[in-house]
Amino acid sequence: MSQEQDRTTHYKEGSLTLPGTVMLGTGVMIGAGIFALTGQMAQMTGALFPLAFLAAAVIVAFSAYSYIKISNAYPSAGGIGMYLHKAYGDRLPTAFNALLMYFSMVIAQSFLARTFGSYTMQLFGGDESGRMVPILGVALILAAFIVNLLGNTLIQGVASFIGILKIGGILVIGLVGVGLADSIVVDFSSAEQGGVFGNFLGATALGILAFKGFTTITNSGSEVKNPHRNVGRAIVISIAACVVIYTLVGFAVASNLSLSEIIETRDYSLAAAARPVLGDYGVWFTVAIAMMATAGGILASIFAVSRMLAMLTEMKLVPHSHFGMPGSIQKHTLVYTVVLGLVLTAFFDLSRIAALGIVFYLIMDVAIHWGVLRYLRTDIDAQAWVPATAIVLDLLALGGFVWVKLQTDPIVIGVAVATMIVIAIGERVFLARRVNTKASGHEGMHGHHHH
Repeated sequence: MSQEQDRTTHYKEGSLTLPGTVMLGTGVMIGAGIFALTGQMAQMTGALFPLAFLAAAVIVAFSAYSYIKISNAYPSAGGIGMYLHKAYGDRLPTAFNALLMYFSMVIAQSFLARTFGSYTMQLFGGDESGRMVPILGVALILAAFIVNLLGNTLIQGVASFIGILKIGGILVIGLVGVGLADSIVVDFSSAEQGGVFGNFLGATALGILAFKGFTTITNSGSEVKNPHRNVGRAIVISIAACVVIYTLVGFAVASNLSLSEIIETRDYSLAAAARPVLGDYGVWFTVAIAMMATAGGILASIFAVSRMLAMLTEMKLVPHSHFGMPGSIQKHTLVYTVVLGLVLTAFFDLSRIAALGIVFYLIMDVAIHWGVLRYLRTDIDAQAWVPATAIVLDLLALGGFVWVKLQTDPIVIGVAVATMIVIAIGERVFLARRVNTKASGHEGMHGHHHH
């Protein structure tokens, strides 16, 4: 494999310490989620939204078990695609769910881009025309694409630097926000209007988006020192750290803004919450942190997503066309990923992007737990009740979320279902063709080698 083609980071085994792994995990988890989801969750479930973060953490904790068990058994397995492959082999469920994960990652990227736009525009008094947010988002994705083409060392350095600044900054916002608020009494009086169980489940599903970054820790399994103990620990610590930070921020927002204000400013609620307490400086500080967090998130995300698609291509689970482009598969998947992200960023608003992401992610998550229950349980020495509970909780959250969206924005559920049908049919055809090519025995002679 030439240097040109292989752009994966060459970590040494055992190079990541436990604190390093936790930083990596929290760095990914505390992305746009906290900046943009707080307001959306408040919109769904009223003042109960800090509790929805906790409920999401509980679901994610059950979810994490399967990932921990699989990555303990196969520490270097390159992420979700490999996990699915271990469970389902070269079959449709592997390809279908791996692509759902891929799309949910691309969606997360557009989510970051638009959040970047929403916060940046707060420096200029908001985006009245509604045109600047997508333009800024698109510009950010293109910039991240260029940095990704330039190479790796830069990405790692920038990402870890931003990670530390971002987490520090968010802690400051949370602590100062709670410390300076008139009272920590959160106004629960208005919770009755939206306080339906389904709405709470829907908000919980959104909250899961803020935690799903823990899956990146499993991807770095082979580089972690003593992975059989530390991968699981790192995941648990990261989730716990995020619960503390999110709850803190949730209370800071809730104690500085009324519920209607949180909902009105849902795309940039942290900046809005900083204004009454810290004035313009607070807003600028918050916006700066948000811009760094989202930009850093996109850098890392584009890299990870294109790597995942390249891996699926190498496993021959997805069709691959060069469209006449030179260079390695990794470069092509980078281009596809960026183009998809640009389209989403330009045409979908934040809550729709989040909705697509959560539907795809939860379905893929259920597939992972089912794979553990059905095929891998004895291999990886897992208790049956944990993944079973995870499936039930996932389906509850997904059901609540779909129910809320069908009432408020049915189109987005339509788009999600249509996309999944297209993926399923496309993969069905592709895999069937692949089997036929193999059967005719010509693959050995005419196999395309990208090396």
